Order: sequence, then C-alpha cells, then structure tokens
Amino acid sequence: MASPFLESPVDLGAQIVKRALRRERVLRDRQNPLAFPDDYLYERYRFSAEGIVYLCRLLERHIKNPTRRSQAISVPQMLCIALRFFTSGTYLYAVGDAENISKNTVCRTIRRVVIALQRYINNFIVFPGHLPTVAIQEGFRKIAGFPKVIGAIDCTHIAISKPFKEIEADYIDKKFTHSLNVQMTCDHQCMVTSLDARWPGSVHDSQIFNASVLYQRFKDELYDGILVGDGSYACQSFLMSPYQNPETQPQHYFNMALGQTGLMIKRTFGILKSRFGCLRDLRVSPERASQIVGACAVLHNIATIRKERMPQEHHIPPDDVDPVSPDHPAGRAMRDNITTQYF
Repeated sequence: MASPFLESPVDLGAQIVKRALRRERVLRDRQNPLAFPDDYLYERYRFSAEGIVYLCRLLERHIKNPTRRSQAISVPQMLCIALRFFTSGTYLYAVGDAENISKNTVCRTIRRVVIALQRYINNFIVFPGHLPTVAIQEGFRKIAGFPKVIGAIDCTHIAISKPFKEIEADYIDKKFTHSLNVQMTCDHQCMVTSLDARWPGSVHDSQIFNASVLYQRFKDELYDGILVGDGSYACQSFLMSPYQNPETQPQHYFNMALGQTGLMIKRTFGILKSRFGCLRDLRVSPERASQIVGACAVLHNIATIRKERMPQEHHIPPDDVDPVSPDHPAGRAMRDNITTQYF
C-alpha cells in the first residue's frame, strides 16, 4: 500500500534503486596522465603507461623544467602534450584545450620534445638494422624468396605549409601541393633503418638517393647485401629495381618477388602515418617538418621495439612511377644473375 505521506512514492523508489546501482566514482589526477588506463593512453598518445614511463626516463634530462615554480608542467605532461600532437595532427589550440594549457605552451613543449628526440636518431635509426645482417636477409627472404636483401627503399611526400616565396616553387610536387619528399629504408619488421627528410617535394626519388650518404656507403661496398626499390630507381649492383618490360617467365617471377618484398616500405609508411597522424599534413615550415618527421621515426622504432599496440595501417595510394635514367650495366648483370639463379 502506498504511503499517504509521500506525493510520489514510485519516483522515490526509483531514486533508491538508482543510488544502489550507481558505480563508485573513480577520481583520477588529470595532472598525471599515467593515472588513466592503457586503452585511454593508447588512443590519445599511441603508447601504454609503461611506454610513456620509458620515454620519460629517456628524455627527462633534456626536457625537464629546472623548477616547479609557477606550476611548471611535469615531464609526463610535456611528453603527452607532444604525443597528442604527433598522434592527432590537430591544431595547437585544440591540443591546448585538450590538455588544459595555452597554445604558446603547447608550441614550446612540442619544440622541446622534438629536439630531445632528435638526439637519439643515430641510436634508434641504424642501417641495416638492430639485428645481424644475416637475420635481416633471412627475414626478407621469407617474404617472397628474394635473396640478399637488407633493406627496402622508397620516398613518401609529407604535406607542409606554403614556404617563403623564394623557395616556394621547389616544394611544389607533381600533385601541385607543398611537400617534403622523405626517403626511408626499412627492414623486414617495418623498422625505419635510414631517413633523409630534407628534400623539397619537387625532387625525384632517384636524385635523393644518389645524393644520400647511404648511396655513397653502398658505393664504397660497406654493406653485404642489396636494396629493393620500385621503378623510380635505376637498377644498380646494390639496388634491384624491376624489369620495365619483362619478357620471360623468370623475369615476371623476379618482378613479383621484388614487388612483394618492396611492400615492406609501403607498410612502414602506412603504419607510421597511422600511428602519427600529424605526418599526413604538417602545417609548419620545411625545417620544422623535417625535424618532426625525424622525431616520429624515432618514436615509431621505439614503439616497434617495445611491441606497443600496432595501429591500423593508413592506406598509401600507389605511386606514379616517373621514368629514370637507364639501368647501370652492373645492375642489369646482377639482376639477370639473380633471375637465373633464383627464379
């Protein structure tokens, strides 16, 4: 029987049930990003709590504020501000709103973290890789049976802001956008093993390679193995590119195996741009863009080494392969020898 002293006993009962079923509130310190679960951290920063702790220890002496006066932000906060920008690629004010700090602080913090990460380029980006050369060759051979490969090479365009008028034309690529043309090599595990991020978007892939330190080291026969690339590169004794007009079945098999092996660098670009969305459109100057690309490559290798969660690959559209200079005689001879012996 309903109580005559209550106007709405049903509403009161509903409130009692609601209080009984209410979950206990968990209050987390928003000043401490590590107070959140890994799913939350990965979605926003692409690293787990353990990964962020590792990065904090690695970068602390380079980015730590000398004092806590005026509520200076902590090392984990600084790192997470930069990671949120790398991950989302959004505007600085949006990062500041998300992290509850000013746009100017966001800009200074990202700059400090980028410079700190660049100190470790030669530690985390090494050619032919962190594994022994034999292990890298075996890893590539298992993909499609292609022998002696120690790296896959290609270039990818990173959109940037319009540069100064004096150099603007150099950065206009074949799609009529302003970009950097970034050369990378990778191993069979999609680790970045070399990086050249200083060239304007109008420069051809083969021109970047011929001017690189990596090219000179191969010329000096410092490496025991070969690179695989697409038709943008002339075939050389240390860089295999496909037959332009395959005539025999072994030549077709050669092209198929080379193409499947070379997909590793496309996968690397896809993972890198999915993990760090800022690389799809960097609204900064060419110099700053080059530095951010280097920082993201270091973070990508750290994430791969630490086996952080793999993002869904960003789709990279197929390249329009531009004509290149004729294949080198030594390259043609090496290509024919591999075709005869293995295909």
